[in-house]
Amino acid sequence: MKTKVIGALALAGSMAFSVAAVANETISVVGSSSVTPLMEVFGETYSQANSNIFVEVQGPGSSAGVRAATDGSADLGMSSRNLKDSEKSDDLKEIVVARDGIAVVVNNKNPITDLSKEDVTKIYKGEITNWNQVGGEDKPIVVVTRDTASGTRGAFEDIMSLKKKINDIKVSAISQRAQVTSGNGQLKTTVANNPFAIGYISLGTVDDSLKALSIDGHVPSVAAIKSGEYQVQRPFLVLYKASKINPTTQSFLDWSLTTEAQKLVSAKGYIAVN
Repeated sequence: MKTKVIGALALAGSMAFSVAAVANETISVVGSSSVTPLMEVFGETYSQANSNIFVEVQGPGSSAGVRAATDGSADLGMSSRNLKDSEKSDDLKEIVVARDGIAVVVNNKNPITDLSKEDVTKIYKGEITNWNQVGGEDKPIVVVTRDTASGTRGAFEDIMSLKKKINDIKVSAISQRAQVTSGNGQLKTTVANNPFAIGYISLGTVDDSLKALSIDGHVPSVAAIKSGEYQVQRPFLVLYKASKINPTTQSFLDWSLTTEAQKLVSAKGYIAVN
């Protein structure tokens, strides 16, 4: 009799687990490492009000996010750059959930506080190689960039005119001597530990460990981005296939543009879109 009771309880427990598993839904989001921190906050906040929904976020890069949304391996993709013509399709839709500045950053010990857009471009092309060429110390410039899958790099290259054509194909014009890092965190650490380094990161991730430079006299700030004075900025895109989006994912997307969600955008140091 005891064995039967235990068996019945086990079966009941198994059924309860199965029902719970069915009741819970997961929204998978893949893409930009810059958008990831904001999307994680979106997901956590949304799940608190919708306990049956879990938002799973992974940040391997913008290119991976575009591919994931295109091939359907994720419900949503994230990109911190505009889509290339080769990536666009009638079925792939995009919404802007926030805007972000790209801050050009140096070590806190670097006396430089402002660079022109032209100087930044020349530094990244390898045409300016010493800080004394831009009013700094007589020290070599250590150029730090992101990997080619990074949306931040793609946007930075577009804004700073760091593309060139080879055999009618656009490629990066960033010097091959530049150190390559895999994310905002690694780039921040590299610049923070090297007094001669220069890099670029999402404005929302700038902290006291390094110094953000003014560009052409304009300080990177939310106000300067909104006014258009600080032009080193890009959109945070969420991508999806119109033919495959389900009601759960659509509801989450709709919520991301609400006043509640956009307050989170501002609180994280990004620029709200409404």
